[in-house]
Amino acid sequence: MGIGSGLGAQVGVAAESSYGTFVAPTRFPEFTKESLALKKTTAQSSGIAAGRQLALSSRRVVTQREAAGSLEMEVTNKLMGLFLQALMGTTVTPVQQGVTTAYLQTHTLADVAGKSLTIQKGVPLTTGTVTDKTFVGCKVQSAEFSCEVGGMLTVSIEFDSKDCDETQTLAVASYPQMAPFHFGQMAIKTGSFGTETALDGVRKVSVKIERPQATDRFYAGQAGLKKEPISNELTKITGSLEMDYVATAVDDLHTSDGGTSLVWEFIGPIIASTYAETFRIKLPVVKIDDAPPTVDGPDVVKPKFGFTGLYDGTNLPAIEYMSADVTL
Repeated sequence: MGIGSGLGAQVGVAAESSYGTFVAPTRFPEFTKESLALKKTTAQSSGIAAGRQLALSSRRVVTQREAAGSLEMEVTNKLMGLFLQALMGTTVTPVQQGVTTAYLQTHTLADVAGKSLTIQKGVPLTTGTVTDKTFVGCKVQSAEFSCEVGGMLTVSIEFDSKDCDETQTLAVASYPQMAPFHFGQMAIKTGSFGTETALDGVRKVSVKIERPQATDRFYAGQAGLKKEPISNELTKITGSLEMDYVATAVDDLHTSDGGTSLVWEFIGPIIASTYAETFRIKLPVVKIDDAPPTVDGPDVVKPKFGFTGLYDGTNLPAIEYMSADVTL
């Protein structure tokens, strides 16, 4: 018998070979919060019948079904590949480093066509019975990464989903030993692309990557379900740096509207040889949007610089992930 609370919950994930076609979960990430839920559109007949004071239940119909929600978790040294691939769009095969047990995934920004997930969640009744809710055709709409002083690297991922299926068998979850990336491993680098150097004074960083898509592709002949969403706007990359005012480098970029490459990385323990657990976001050029420093009182000046990630014409944004995962 399971635990009749959130302690008994689980989430399983698998990549789909075709949009909206169930694939049994093979990866079971540890999560902190989720909000995936079915959304249905109903229509109620307004027909008049002599003497009837209330609409008939038989005249209510479900005309569309879809699902949406978010998944929040710590970014760990294993099992992140499927989410990164669904976010960034490139089909990735982990590359073995030398003859070691370290494998590098390079997720370069590309179209997200064909990148969908099956996400199955187990929701416990108070009796301990865990109910199945399986979301097919899950497309990543955005992901926001964040880390601050004393904290872990976290991510909140927003999904659009084709449908919720409650007829599948709940997969048996299994969990490898995992460790989170954290502030003690974090570094921020800025400068020319490929030769960035450490930026001092940074206390908190966040980066949000949005993949806008047409999620309203409901057509006749689809049984009230949508076709795969397709990209319909440019990718949006935004973020912020919260820091002590130790130097004017970022402030000067705000004044001049100059660009800089930004690398946000976490370097963990060695996996094998010289290869360490790594999570790295590479933005070839960012522009500082707002928040030059102001003095709010006697404390250390702590500006928060918002930025936008752009294309430098040559190098695309990418996320590099080094782990012991042989496959995504």
